[in-house]
Amino acid sequence: MDTDPPIKPSEITSEDLYRGRRSFIRNVAYAAGGAAVFGGGLYLATGRGGGVPAPALSALAPLPIAPPPEGSAALLLPPLPPTDAQTPIADITSYNNFYEFGLDKSDPAENAGTLKTRPWTIAIEGEVNKPRTIDIDDLLKMFPLEERVYRMRCVEAWSMVIPWLGFPLGKLLDSVEPTSRAKFVAFETLHDPKQMPGQESSVLPWPYVEGLRMDEARHPLAILAAGLYGRTLPNQNGAPLRLVVPWKYGFKGIKSIVKIKLVESQPIATWNAAAPGEYGFFANVNPAVSHPRWSQASERRIGELSRRPTLSFNGYAEQVASLYQGMDLTRYF
Repeated sequence: MDTDPPIKPSEITSEDLYRGRRSFIRNVAYAAGGAAVFGGGLYLATGRGGGVPAPALSALAPLPIAPPPEGSAALLLPPLPPTDAQTPIADITSYNNFYEFGLDKSDPAENAGTLKTRPWTIAIEGEVNKPRTIDIDDLLKMFPLEERVYRMRCVEAWSMVIPWLGFPLGKLLDSVEPTSRAKFVAFETLHDPKQMPGQESSVLPWPYVEGLRMDEARHPLAILAAGLYGRTLPNQNGAPLRLVVPWKYGFKGIKSIVKIKLVESQPIATWNAAAPGEYGFFANVNPAVSHPRWSQASERRIGELSRRPTLSFNGYAEQVASLYQGMDLTRYF
């Protein structure tokens, strides 16, 4: 049991900034999920807030971890340096943006127990030759789960290092045989306000939707994650299945996926539609392009006090920069 005392807003940042942030979220139809406060301000080194207890590892079902197959991105990537130590599970599971369960970082851990992840199906449809709807447990038997230790960079200028368990998204796409008209992949989160009480609010249009270009989705670094730290994905982290695209800002990592649709035209992405001047469709981590209200040149790793420089493409430029050759990345952000 976590015995830390509740963290007060005044201990994280100034009361004026905190209250201004809450007012901004509730009175405008979109917000940065804490970015106005956390993007440039100081906050505590730990990610936990409100005295939220971290789930015990023993309470999370273990998942089988397969050795990376030949050609896996896990084998192609150099190991992370010691300065990129894995973020403790206590912080990964209690410091989240998941507005379907509330606006504050501690809300998902407190409220996501209402989400029922079994039974659960994912529909895969659109420009495919073999559309299907598949049960989550059947899906997890189709592909071996690899551990992928990735940096995660939030658009709010904080970051983590997370040991995900998942499989390449491209393998799932191959299994449904995309047609030649499939240029993009659209994703959709569960829409059920009874399970996700935050969907009763108008802070965002629901359900949450996201999208990738086809070549991005098929890149070996892009995975669908079903676990972390060797165990089943906690509800607050996007159970039972979420997207992880490590070279993009975290809001691209759509959670609790129920539909994957291959389409010909660029799909709607929730934050890009709500505030296109602040959140791009591509959302590649780029320290040279500031958010309109804060710099992206540096970040604060959860668990640390000092800031560190942000890396282009979140440190994965060697693997993914070629996807954007010829694009003006100050325009297509």
